[in-house]
Amino acid sequence: MKSKRSKATDISQKVKQAVWERDGGRCVVCGCCRNVMPNAHFIPRSQGGLGIEENIVTLCTNFTENQCHNKFDFGTREEREEIGAKIEAYLKSKYPNWDKENLIYRR
Repeated sequence: MKSKRSKATDISQKVKQAVWERDGGRCVVCGCCRNVMPNAHFIPRSQGGLGIEENIVTLCTNFTENQCHNKFDFGTREEREEIGAKIEAYLKSKYPNWDKENLIYRR
């Protein structure tokens, strides 16, 4: 049985579909349209990042030249900060009242 936090941080198919449509099936960082998935948390699951549209983006996978998702998760500090800034700006452009504090699981 999953914990409440685990359920809250999971990404449902409904959210994945909505994010895919919002992002136009492209990586929000580099614009790639091959081997991309709407499954990247801006606030990581490990930090309580919710599986909601406002926290999920489409990024390219390890099977692409840019590997944006891998770099966002495991890249150098500079890579993570640069990609994070691009994602944050993108999400703010889509959701006028977007706030990082609203993306974190709270009991």
